[in-house]
Amino acid sequence: MAANARSDLDGNPIKAITICMIGAGGFIGSHLCEKLMAETPHKVLAVDVYSDKIKHLLEPATNPWSDRIQFHRINIKHDSRLEGLIKMADLTINLAAICTPADYNTRPLDTIYSNFIDALPVVKYCSENNKRLIHFSTCEVYGKTIGSFLPKDHALRQDPAFYVLKEDVSPCIFGSIEKQRWSYACAKQLIERLVYAEGAENGLEFTIVRPFNWIGPRMDFIPGIDGPSEGVPRVLACFSNNLLRGEPLKLVDGGQSQRTFVYIKDAIEAVLLMIENPARANGHIFNVGNPNNEVTVKQLAEMMTEVYAKVSAEPSLEVPTIDVSSKEFYGEGYDDSDKRIPDMTIINRQLGWNPKTSLWDLLESTLTYQHRTYAEAIKKAMAKPVASS
Repeated sequence: MAANARSDLDGNPIKAITICMIGAGGFIGSHLCEKLMAETPHKVLAVDVYSDKIKHLLEPATNPWSDRIQFHRINIKHDSRLEGLIKMADLTINLAAICTPADYNTRPLDTIYSNFIDALPVVKYCSENNKRLIHFSTCEVYGKTIGSFLPKDHALRQDPAFYVLKEDVSPCIFGSIEKQRWSYACAKQLIERLVYAEGAENGLEFTIVRPFNWIGPRMDFIPGIDGPSEGVPRVLACFSNNLLRGEPLKLVDGGQSQRTFVYIKDAIEAVLLMIENPARANGHIFNVGNPNNEVTVKQLAEMMTEVYAKVSAEPSLEVPTIDVSSKEFYGEGYDDSDKRIPDMTIINRQLGWNPKTSLWDLLESTLTYQHRTYAEAIKKAMAKPVASS
């Protein structure tokens, strides 16, 4: 049941608001809706083309929050109802995006349109109607680190100034135009600049969120089960799919890229602080990640193999990983960043937020969910006889 008497970080009572959440049916949206329904009095206008991941919140009508969440099946590309929903709300949260690396260089036009062109009306409607906007961007806007251009044995590669990513200092460094992998990052950076400009010129109240690999239940899809058979989800779901099928985990270019991972429930705490503390969050860009959970992709594969053996009680493969080239895995035009380590100074100063969950614990929670949800379905799918020609 939502709490009644709640205060913000400055001790002011929190008033119930209406939130237009675009992309509410996705991974992040489903967890944010759960949080809002369970712990706050806020109302959500949930906008998406799919509702599978929030079906448990919408049904049955006897849910204690049934009068506080409405689902609107809308494709924001071409639906005149969107502006009306934004006008009805106090705050709009835009989560809609194509955010799967395999699509960036194989579907660059869709990637650019989804992440820039389709987001333009949302920014426009919020600005014209004086509505607050929390816009979800990505850590990909940073591109490559300064340190990645130094020789591999250069001492400065170990200097945090050359690889830790700061919202108000770090440059955005992308690859060449033919490396279409950067289509996503460029589109996301340009919409950030538009949001920022609307704030500077027209007084738009905004907050920009840069997620650093948010991980947890309901993330992405498992190919052939609840997503396309030929689909390539992000790294954790890719590795989960391999583990569930008893296949070696594929390490792209040896899995040497370094990443940080944060548990979805920790990250949602940060978003709730942004929602309920506008005076502290407006006008800011926030990294939301966990620098303590830094590993190479190869180390992630090794950890996931160990954790999955524990949660599934199944033995690990004798050869748990294989190397594949990025061209073979993602197609022509792929490129990557060496490290993505967030600086947490601004979000800690403004909102007092720090992540809590270790990498082992978040992997155990996520893989327990993946095994419980998908293991039997995959076994049945793999047991089906292959049609003979």
